[in-house]
Amino acid sequence: MSSLLPPPDRIWWKEPLERVELIWVAIALVWSIVMFFMMPYWHVYGKQNVSNEAYKTTPEAFKAKTEAMVEQYTVRTETAGNIPVVRPPVGDVYLLARLWEWWPILELEKDQSYRLHIASLDWQHGFSLQPANINLQVLPGYEMVVTVTPNKSGEYSIVCNEYCGIGHHRMIGKIYVTE
Repeated sequence: MSSLLPPPDRIWWKEPLERVELIWVAIALVWSIVMFFMMPYWHVYGKQNVSNEAYKTTPEAFKAKTEAMVEQYTVRTETAGNIPVVRPPVGDVYLLARLWEWWPILELEKDQSYRLHIASLDWQHGFSLQPANINLQVLPGYEMVVTVTPNKSGEYSIVCNEYCGIGHHRMIGKIYVTE
């Protein structure tokens, strides 16, 4: 047979399978089934993905909730940028993303569960809590809610991992976890 001649008139799906082809098809099928069942298992037991909720909101409404929390629970301000440090009680906590800052700085208690509400006032941002490796997309018009339980005290950084403009590289926030 030559590549210059047209193929013979055969129906391709009626051709016999080689043994090696059949083995590879079986391996691919078994691996697909394993992965199909492992994904929900990893989600529930492997703690690979953060379970979160999303609600429609407006930037004005979310900003009002965040400002009310800041007014009530501010303990001090950070010297760089005069950003308030807020120590809220266990429960709902609000964090606002806007060009090019995370506002306010949160001070949470170790081994306590908080419902962290995050929203953007302007553009799409990415919430990446380091070194805990929690990643969320933060979209304008949506309030992302994730339950966090800090288990180590220290200082955590919040990094925007979605390009949001010329000041994107300076969009770094903080969460302090105290005993």
